[in-house]
Amino acid sequence: MRPSLSVSQNGDRSEVLLEIQRYFGCGTLRPDRSDKTLKLEVRSLPLLVEKIVPHFKRYPMLSGKRNDFELFADICERMTRGEHRTATGLQEIVRRAGQMNPSGKRGYLPERILESLVEMKA
Repeated sequence: MRPSLSVSQNGDRSEVLLEIQRYFGCGTLRPDRSDKTLKLEVRSLPLLVEKIVPHFKRYPMLSGKRNDFELFADICERMTRGEHRTATGLQEIVRRAGQMNPSGKRGYLPERILESLVEMKA
């Protein structure tokens, strides 16, 4: 399990992602072949907790992404406390992650992940 923040732009707008990368002092740029965009990703839990989360707590988003961020920040904080290392904690994190970005694509359905966790316990 690894939290990840990504921001994407069309390739001709890479300067926007470079500015965001410079501002936060972290993140990796990579092409996304699935939609032909360029993505800035931060996948390090310590960097997310130290740099990204405090920024958006100080400057909250004004869109529907605000709710997603609040869930994301909560998940990062739970992981920092090690809650993802217990079955109960992991299940709660999966539930919260499943509430994020309801219109987005998912590689794995939260319900299926929760089922597999229950199967592992049995």
